[in-house]
Order: sequence, then C-alpha cells, then structure tokens
Amino acid sequence: MKSLFHCIAVIVLLLSSSINVFADKPKDKPKEEKKEVTEKEQKPTEEKSEKYKIPNSVLDISKENTYPNPTQDLPYLQPSDLAKELIDTAEVKIENPDLIKILNESTISTTPLAIGYRATIYLGQWALNYESSETNINWEFQKVNTNYFDNRGGKAPHQIHYRQEAQKQVEGGLTAKIDSADEVKKMMLITAANKTKLPLSFETIIGAGTKKDQVYNIPPKRLGYLYAYAPAVNEKGKVTYGEVYLVLKGSKKSLVIKNVTHQGIGAWIPVQDHTSFGFLASEVPR
Repeated sequence: MKSLFHCIAVIVLLLSSSINVFADKPKDKPKEEKKEVTEKEQKPTEEKSEKYKIPNSVLDISKENTYPNPTQDLPYLQPSDLAKELIDTAEVKIENPDLIKILNESTISTTPLAIGYRATIYLGQWALNYESSETNINWEFQKVNTNYFDNRGGKAPHQIHYRQEAQKQVEGGLTAKIDSADEVKKMMLITAANKTKLPLSFETIIGAGTKKDQVYNIPPKRLGYLYAYAPAVNEKGKVTYGEVYLVLKGSKKSLVIKNVTHQGIGAWIPVQDHTSFGFLASEVPR
C-alpha cells in the first residue's frame, strides 16, 4: 500500500501542473525566554551520564577484533522543507525514518487560485514514533568465550590473557512480535544510541583469535577462569501507530492521522566491539 504513494503523488502533480508554487510566508517565531539552569536541573543529566558509564571490566576490542564489524549508521533523516511543513501539521509526532524518507522524496504544488480543489490520499498505516520509558545496560548479556588454565600443580602464579577461541555472533531483537518491526527497531536504535552514547547494533560479531594484552594472574593450587561477555542495552518503551492521510485542500496541504493506537515493546541491542571480562580463581573445577 505504501508503494502506491509515489504513483498517487504523480497524479496529484499532473492535476496541478498548471498551478504555480507559492511559498507560505513563515510566521515569526515567538522569542524564547532565557532560563537559568539551577544545580537541581543539572543533576538528572549527570546521573544519566554516570548510569551509562563504561565500567573498568569492559574493554573496547574494535582494533583487535579479527572480524571487522560494519559501522552502524543511525537511520535518522533530516526532513526536507516540505516534509517538515507536513509533519508540523500532524497532531501526532512523526519520527519514523522510512515515512520521513517518502515525504522527502515527494513534491506537491499548490496555489491560492485552486478554488474547490480537494484530495485525500491514504498513505497507509505506520509506526509513527517511539517513546522510551527505560534504558538499561546488561554488561554480561551473553557469554562469548572462556579462557582456562589449571595451575593446581604450579608453584608460582600463572598469567593468562583473553583470546577468543571461536567466532561468536551476538544478536539482539525485539522482545515481542509487533507490526512494522523493522521500522520500530530503527527508532529504538536511534533512541538508545542517543541516550547511552554507545556504538549499538542489532548484530555484532567477535572474530576468532581476537585478543587483549591485559594480564590475569592465577595463584598456585588454583584453576583460573577468564570469562568474556558481550554487553547489550535493554530498551523499553511505547510505539504509536496511526493511519496517515495526505489532505490537499485548495492551497493548503496537511497530514491527518486517524485510528491512533499504542503498544508497549522492548528490545535487546548489543554493544558493538565491546567485551566485559570476569576472572575467577578456584580450588575446584567450575
């Protein structure tokens, strides 16, 4: 249904091909009052940055990773002038990158002289926006490797390092089935990445042979276990859906949203090229 929009847009252009384009005069924006930031207002930002701070046990392996993960580009699109004008007319916030892309690729000509000209075009049902309610990080989301050495017969400490024994693929995803899943994942990825400032992707791979130089000492008469984990962000929030209509009436154009619904959703989004380590020295096998 969404693909019909381009054909319909062409018909609209043909109907209005003899009509000149007049840009609406922008309204003066009201002056914003300056507000002093108090010490109390600064604390939430400080708490957020502390919440997503990378602990010392988590290391960046992007340079050492033998599998070059592609950089995850956030699918955010800057709306064109027309797209922004249309989005501003909608009573529901629109953040879906795919819908914004379609609006960016569209052209509509209107004129004050088009008396009696009316058209309503159905653009389909869309996931319009995502609102985050909670963002947390599990630094030990999935175990990806174990390095082991038995030093129970040794008389001196034995040093071990992290070395990835086998290639490991770590996948995230939505916690439930939902309409327009790919579009929802894009919006959740944008939100989580902006909040945590971490390199996020729904899939990341750690290549075999990846290693770090950090030393872990196994005392005599002990077995040493060095565990490696892939961290991930747990994102939770609400998706807003609605039927989108493009309404043309004379010289005016707008978006009308009908049958608005909401649905809660969660997702696990792995942190790309980062590994969390846990070391254990034990007298008995684990």
